[in-house]
Amino acid sequence: MTIRKLLLIFLRWSVYQETMNPEDAGHRRPDIVAAIRGGDDSLGMEGEGDPATASLDQALFWKNIYTEILAMEEAVLERIQQLMADQSPQARREVELTNVPVVVAQAERFRSRLGFWESAYKRLDSAVALGTS
Repeated sequence: MTIRKLLLIFLRWSVYQETMNPEDAGHRRPDIVAAIRGGDDSLGMEGEGDPATASLDQALFWKNIYTEILAMEEAVLERIQQLMADQSPQARREVELTNVPVVVAQAERFRSRLGFWESAYKRLDSAVALGTS
């Protein structure tokens, strides 16, 4: 058995244990869940609070986290572009249709979440500077 087949079985093992209905299985696949989550900027990360009720320290923390993740996503996109340059037109097209949209959606989600936390940080920092917090 190839490593790819083993990985597919491992990633979908719980799905195989529960159902063999392809429609149900698609909703539980880690890649599908990640793609959907990656494109939804209303979803924060685990443990993330609400920017509207956060403290200055919390806003700074999440602003820094999203800055870090966004930088990584942008580096991933840059690397994908570099790798695509050496691919055949067919392979490049498949990557453009599958990999690139997922990474772009994730980057946009992180950029949007970063914007929420940057706004919260500026609001809270201004309140501290004015002595109104």
